[in-house]
Amino acid sequence: MPAPDRDRDQEKVDRLVEGIRAQRRAAVSQAITLVESSRPQHRAQARALLTELAEESGGSDVVRVGISGVPGVGKSTFIEALGTRLVAEGHKVGVLAVDPSSVRTGGSVLGDKTRMGRLSVEPDAFIRPSPSAGTLGGVARATVQAMAVLEAAGYDVILVETVGVGQSEVTVAGMVDTFLFLTLARTGDQLQGIKKGILEIADVIAVNKADGDREQEARAAARDLAGALRLVRGKSEWAPPVVTCSGLHDVDVDDVWSRVLAHREHLGTDGLGTKRAEQQLEFTWAMVRDELDQRLRLSTGVRAVRDEIRDAVLAGELPATVAADRILAAYDGDPTILERP
Repeated sequence: MPAPDRDRDQEKVDRLVEGIRAQRRAAVSQAITLVESSRPQHRAQARALLTELAEESGGSDVVRVGISGVPGVGKSTFIEALGTRLVAEGHKVGVLAVDPSSVRTGGSVLGDKTRMGRLSVEPDAFIRPSPSAGTLGGVARATVQAMAVLEAAGYDVILVETVGVGQSEVTVAGMVDTFLFLTLARTGDQLQGIKKGILEIADVIAVNKADGDREQEARAAARDLAGALRLVRGKSEWAPPVVTCSGLHDVDVDDVWSRVLAHREHLGTDGLGTKRAEQQLEFTWAMVRDELDQRLRLSTGVRAVRDEIRDAVLAGELPATVAADRILAAYDGDPTILERP
C-alpha cells in the first residue's frame, strides 16, 4: 500500500480511537461497521484499531452474556426489559444481535433496533444488529471485535443475542462469560426445540412468558427442564438454574439477572480469566480460518480456474474431491495437480 494511503488509514483509525475513548456513539457505530467489513483494506484498519483499543477492552468487570432461545420465545422483549433495568441501575448496556444475513444483500434481516423501542432511545444503551454474513467465522470475527469496541467505549454489560438456529449458539457461547437460554412452556412437546447440545452449554435457563394463565405451565416446564438437565449434565460443578420470567411484563427479570451474576461469582476471578484466555485462543484459530477463507476467495489462481471447475462439476465430469484438490492447488500454485487429467 502506498505511503499516502497508509497515512490516511492511520488518520482514520486515530480519529475512531479518539471518538471511542470519548464515548461518541457515531464513532462506535463507524468502528463496528469497520470491523464487520470483509474488504481487505478495512480488515487491516480494523486490526490497527483493535490493537490500539486493546488496553480498554476485556476487563474482568465487564459482563458478557449470550442470550438465545427457540423461535418466538421473546428474546428481544426480554433483552429490552433487562437492558432497561440495567441502565436504570447505572450500567452502560451494549446489545449485539447476530441476525441471519440477507441472501441478496448480506445485511441484517431482523432489525432488532425496531423491536427494542424503549431501550434504543436510552443514552446509555447501544443496540447493533449484525449480519452473520453466512459463515460462523464471520460471526466470531465481527461479534468479538464489536464487543471489544463497545467495551473500550465504556459499556460494562454486553448482551449478545443469537438467532437461535443451531451452531451459531455454540459459537456465541464460546465468546461470553455466561450463556442464557430462553424457552417456552408447552410448545407441543415439553422439550420441543431444546437440543441436547443447548442443555450442555447453557449456564442459566429461563422459561419466558410466565404470566397470567401460563404461569403454572411455565413453572411445570421449569421443573421438567431441571430434571432433564440432571440427566444431561450429571453432577457438574455448576448446576444451571432453571427459573421462570416474563419479559413482556418485567416479572422476575431481575431474578434471571441475579442467576447470571451468581454464575460469574461461581467462576471467580481466576476462573473467568482462564475462560476468557481459552476463548481468545479459540478466537485466534477462528480468525485464521476466516482469513484463509477470504484469501481463498480473493486468490487470482482460484479465480482463473473457478469457472472451469464449476462447469466440470455441474456436468458430472469432475468428482467433488478432485475439484477441491484442484481449487487448493490453484491457491497454492501447484501445477502438478492442476495438470492432471
